[in-house]
Amino acid sequence: MTSRVGDVILVLRRAADITQEELANALGITQAALSRYENDLRDPDDDMIGKLGVALGVTPEFLRHQFRMHGAIAADAHMRRQKTAKPTEWKRVEAQLNLLRMHSSYLLERVPLRPQNHVIQVDPGERTPADAASMLRASWRMPIGPVRNLFRWVESAGVIIVEADFGTHRIDGMSQWAGDHAVITLNSAMPTDRKRLTVAHELGHLVLHTAYIDSDVEDQANDFAAEFLMPEHIIRPQLHNLTLGKLEDLKLEWGVSMQAVFERAYRLGKATPEERQKFYRQMNSRGWKVREPNSELIPQETPELAASVGQRLTESGLTEREIQQLIGSRDGGSTPFTPARRALRTV
Repeated sequence: MTSRVGDVILVLRRAADITQEELANALGITQAALSRYENDLRDPDDDMIGKLGVALGVTPEFLRHQFRMHGAIAADAHMRRQKTAKPTEWKRVEAQLNLLRMHSSYLLERVPLRPQNHVIQVDPGERTPADAASMLRASWRMPIGPVRNLFRWVESAGVIIVEADFGTHRIDGMSQWAGDHAVITLNSAMPTDRKRLTVAHELGHLVLHTAYIDSDVEDQANDFAAEFLMPEHIIRPQLHNLTLGKLEDLKLEWGVSMQAVFERAYRLGKATPEERQKFYRQMNSRGWKVREPNSELIPQETPELAASVGQRLTESGLTEREIQQLIGSRDGGSTPFTPARRALRTV
């Protein structure tokens, strides 16, 4: 399936967080006319495509591009969010993910990646999420124990990670495939331990739920993330006498939250329901359920793959304008692949 121009316009408008009325005014047309473009009831001519590109920050070629896979509005996006997240919030973040996917696939069709590793596909009906996590760790030849530099491991498989301001604390991250490669977008406001768990959770979706979908996808992604970050055969002996002090130590060792460690113990039968209730009472009484201590002591991780692609294009001799054309962004526009401008230095 390929995208239609109307889908692309809709995604770009939602990602920019502007209304139909606002975009129509910028274009000098009626809202009804814009609605017909977005619903593919009318095909914009070349002049209108040019105006749309200026208003939405992309090239005319990008607007007309026939995106592969699921079109511009992908149906296979996975989102880690709270139940209280408002539809307006997650639709905006979903549009931002779709825009990232579109820019990624548009560029990578022209500048292919050659990743060192690959994201395997596992049928959750045949293998448990924990088995899938173990298989992926083995496939990537990862060291046993805690995962250091998680972002780097995931990006080594061609998965593009991008941090963004979601404008809400209710959404942690989203993921979907962009052609042969995947994209994950993260809420930049989260502490590092929560970002790491979210990346592992979204990686679980990419492994388990690209071709195989059932009603337990969130629990399966959680189980995958727990085993991927905290392999049972390594962490199980540590999950006893779980005082808050010990949980703080385990948090720093494994790079995940105290709550994630305790939930791992509970699901492995190392903590009782009564102990779980006591744990959350203690966390709530200290205000740690919302913001845990020592999150700032976990080494920060920064996505690097998208920026490195832009840097390689610069080093290959392409001009900034040529790179923008490859990305599908207009002059002066910014995407995760846009190489950083070099500042002038005084001697």
